Amino acid sequence: MSIRKNSLYGVAAAAALAVTLSACGGSGSNGGGASGGSFDKNATVNIGSLYEPQNLDNTGGGGQGVTEALNGNVYEGLFKLTDDGKVEKLLADDHKVSDDGLTYTFTLKDGVKFHSGKALTSADVKYSLEKVIAKDSQSARKSNLEVIKSIETPDARTVKVQLSQKSISFVYNLSYVWIINSEAKDLKTSEDGTGPYQLKKWTRGSALSLDRFAGYWGTAAKNKQVVFHYFKDATALNNALLTNAVDVVTSEQSPDALDQFKSNQNYKVTDGNSTTKLLLAFNDKAKPFTDVKVRQAVSSAIDDKKLLESVWGGYGKLIGSMVPPTDPWYEDLTDVNAYDTARAKKLLDEAGYKDGFTFTLDTPNYDPHPTAATFIKSQLAKVGITVDINTITPDEWYTKVYKNHDFTATLQEHVNDRDLVWYGNPDFYWGYDNKQVTDWVKQAEEASSTAEQTELLKKVNRKTAEDAASDWLYLYPQIVVANSKLSGYPVNGLNSQFFAYDIKKG
Repeated sequence: MSIRKNSLYGVAAAAALAVTLSACGGSGSNGGGASGGSFDKNATVNIGSLYEPQNLDNTGGGGQGVTEALNGNVYEGLFKLTDDGKVEKLLADDHKVSDDGLTYTFTLKDGVKFHSGKALTSADVKYSLEKVIAKDSQSARKSNLEVIKSIETPDARTVKVQLSQKSISFVYNLSYVWIINSEAKDLKTSEDGTGPYQLKKWTRGSALSLDRFAGYWGTAAKNKQVVFHYFKDATALNNALLTNAVDVVTSEQSPDALDQFKSNQNYKVTDGNSTTKLLLAFNDKAKPFTDVKVRQAVSSAIDDKKLLESVWGGYGKLIGSMVPPTDPWYEDLTDVNAYDTARAKKLLDEAGYKDGFTFTLDTPNYDPHPTAATFIKSQLAKVGITVDINTITPDEWYTKVYKNHDFTATLQEHVNDRDLVWYGNPDFYWGYDNKQVTDWVKQAEEASSTAEQTELLKKVNRKTAEDAASDWLYLYPQIVVANSKLSGYPVNGLNSQFFAYDIKKG
C-alpha cells in the first residue's frame, strides 16, 4: 500500500505480472497530453501538486511526494515502469535468469554517471538493493525484495542476485528500486541519482526545482527545468493553474472545479487510468469484524455508487475488490456484496446483531475521508449500526492503525497497482487471515508462467471479495489538467510517479 497523503510513506504493491521487457533509449516516451508542435527547449515547466515530500529518501519515509517528484526524473532503476504499465530496461542493459528461476544476472549500461560525476558500477546496485531491504528501511518494496538471498558483483558492470525462492514479480519489483550512488550522504535532503534531472533547490512548504542534467547518459529532457509547487488544498491549486502560476496539475482533487477548465480552450482535461482505491478497511481480528457476515453486512449497507457521485460527480469507477481494471487478474466483482439494505439487515440478524452495534471509524483528516466517513455513518445508521468518527492526522494513522493495529475500522487510500497480494499476509494491518488465500498468493509468486499466476490471483480476488475482507468503496479517477500549450505529460498516475522529462512547453 502506498498512502495517498504526502506525510505517509508507501507500504505495498507486490505480486506482479512478469512482463515482456523491451529496450528503451534513455528516458523513453510518456503518456498523452496536448498535440506537440514547436516547443521551447529551455522552458521551465511549473507543476502543481498537493503532495510535498516529507524527505527525499524513498527508504526513509519520504511519502507519495518523493515518488512523484524524483522517481524517473532524478533517480532511475534497473527497469522502468512506464505510464501505461509496461516494464522496460533502463539502467540494465541485459539480464539472464537461471533455469531454476533463482539466479538473476544483470549487465549494466556502460557510460552512466551519477549527478556527482561518479560512474555507475555494480557496487552501487548492490548498495541500493541492500538499502531497500535493510532492517531500518521504510521502503514500499522491502517485503517484496526480502526474497533476495545474496548479491555478488563479479565485475563493475555485472550484478548477480540469488533468490531464496522463485519470484515471478522480481523484475517488476526492481522497477521501483532507485539506484543510488553508494558514496552519497544526507539522502533525506540531497540526492545523487542518474536521472535526466538533478536537484537544484527544495524550499520546504513551497517548491522543489529540478534542472536538466547536462551529463545524462540517455535522451536529454525536453525542458530545461521543472518546478514542483506545493499547495495545501485543491482550490489554491486550481487558482494557480488559472493564473498561469503552474502549467499542469498532477492529480485534480476538486471535480466541482473542472467545468471552468473544460469550457476553456486554454486548458486540456485528461481522465486517465488510476490505481488508487478508497477502502473502508476493517480490522478483521477485532470484533465484530472477525465475523464475515458482519463485514458483508456493512459492505451491503453502503451505497458506493451514491458515495462516488457525491464525491467525484461523473468521475471514478466502482470496483468491488482490491483489483483495478489495469491489473492482469481483474474481474468485475461489483455484484459481490452489492448495495442491499435488506440483505445487510438479514446478515446482521444471522450474526447475532439484530439490534446493530457501535464501532469507531478512524478517519484521516484530509479529503475525501471526512466526507466519506460522514456518508458511511448515515448509511449504516439505516441498518442500526452506530459509527463514532475519530478524526486523526496522517502521522497518527500510521502509528495507531498501520503500525500498532489499534483500530476497529478505518478509511485509507491504497495507491499501488497489483497490491491484492497483501491479503495473503495475515500480519498486514487489516489482519485478514485465510490460509487458502495465503497459499494461493505464495503459489502465484512462485508460478512458472504469467497465465498460472493470473489464474491464482483471480481466485484470491474473488475469495477476498466474497469474504468482504475490506469494503472497496471506489476507484479514484486520475484527472490531469494542463495548459493547452503543454504536451508529453503522463496521464495515468501509476503509483504516483509523474515523469516530467518528455513535457514540451510551446
